[in-house]
Amino acid sequence: MSAGSEVAQPEAIVTNGEGAATAEKDPSVNGDAKDEQLLENARRQVEFYFADSNLPFDKFMWTLHTANAEHWVSIKTVTSFKRMREYAEKGPEFILRALRESTELEVDEKGENLRRRTEVAPPKGQFERSVYAKGFGNEEPGMLMKLEEFFETYGKVNAVRMRRMDGSKEFKGSVFVEFADMSSVEAFLNADPKPTWNGEELLTMSKGAYCDMKIKEKGLTGKAAELRKEKINRKGFNAFRDMEDASRGKANGKKKEKPEVYLEFMGSKIRVYEDDDNAGYVKMEDMPIIKGATLKFVGCGGDANFTEMKAPLRERFARVPYIQFSKGDDHGLVGFDKALTEDEIAYVKENLKTVNSKEVEWTIPDGMSPCFPLIIATDNTFAEEEERAFQIDRANFAARSALSRSQFRNGSSSRGGRGGGRGGGRGGGRGGRQNGRGGDGHRDKAKSKDKDINPSKPAGEEQAGEKRKRAIEPDGGPDVGVRGASVPTIAVAKKVKTDES
Repeated sequence: MSAGSEVAQPEAIVTNGEGAATAEKDPSVNGDAKDEQLLENARRQVEFYFADSNLPFDKFMWTLHTANAEHWVSIKTVTSFKRMREYAEKGPEFILRALRESTELEVDEKGENLRRRTEVAPPKGQFERSVYAKGFGNEEPGMLMKLEEFFETYGKVNAVRMRRMDGSKEFKGSVFVEFADMSSVEAFLNADPKPTWNGEELLTMSKGAYCDMKIKEKGLTGKAAELRKEKINRKGFNAFRDMEDASRGKANGKKKEKPEVYLEFMGSKIRVYEDDDNAGYVKMEDMPIIKGATLKFVGCGGDANFTEMKAPLRERFARVPYIQFSKGDDHGLVGFDKALTEDEIAYVKENLKTVNSKEVEWTIPDGMSPCFPLIIATDNTFAEEEERAFQIDRANFAARSALSRSQFRNGSSSRGGRGGGRGGGRGGGRGGRQNGRGGDGHRDKAKSKDKDINPSKPAGEEQAGEKRKRAIEPDGGPDVGVRGASVPTIAVAKKVKTDES
């Protein structure tokens, strides 16, 4: 469960008395063995959210848990989580019955809130009870539940954590699994025959062995090896670590302020959040999806020069449009900061007739595609779903840049200077030199091969990775406003090549 999870809106939770009365009459609650199994599954899922192995490591759940002194959490909120939707459809009485059977959780008198029965405690031996397994292929619907069922055949499982690529969040095909006891760990690692998935043998080892393998691959020794192992083990949100850091800062007489980062996007001010990998993102419910603010060009012959494309657009539009193009494709997208008028569309078609010296056709959203995201509806139209996916991608790209810029500014002088670490988020290079006002002019140190690039302007388009060769231009919206408490140090991204406009 993450802060950005989609939230469904279940019906209101009724009181204890109403729930009990309905439960006695409603066959959906007192149903057959299938419903009894669903009751147990619903209870176990909620218990997992509040368990020592998850609660202090899930930033969103921890925020709910600490929102009030008594640690009550709204049942409506919990049942809105994606993995609770199946159970929420059974009705509020069903949920209440499942929760009241829990020995780990308690429900308040009104049947509206729940909480743990015991205080949260740091799990002991968590690292030693964790294993690594690889060979699960591509992600499929219901993958996490299938993985949990698979590992439970070897013993009690506290948590299965699917490992994902930075930025794209694509499943790596590997997982970290925390078992409840060492006997389950041994049963899994010493299984004969070895564990398989879809007929293929898995690569398995303890988490400690995985750390040692990565350290050996990088040729690290001594202190560097220790730091690497600690980094792997400490990755992601950890409430105990944050409390320890806060306590240490208080003891040293230091009070850190946590910046709230905001993004100006398509006329709206949107809060930027930080995920478990310390990358910025926006919540979908905060997104202002603007229909008709995107144009698609088709027929460019597999290449495009952003500088040439933007030259005529600068003459008409106050804010330079955002361009997305994958090298080798015959099409690309151009995003504007508002819905286009007929005159503006006509201007683009008239003044940007060619891309890559080839005549292109310009289209606007027309019709709905059953696929999502980025599926072309026909040869000369593209679906509204594609425009929505494009705008979400724009916002998240800009959010990563905004969060990174905020970190750079907070850690540098007004003169700029070198940024720390690998700067620029997932869209910048190695902590390039900042200029102007504390880093707004940050750009990649790598020399561009495009002679048409003007290095005096902010980062414009990127060439992200040799495999996808995806060109993309950041939105450029600044982050504004700083208030609150401290945040974890921003972990910055892999180096990419950036063309500047």
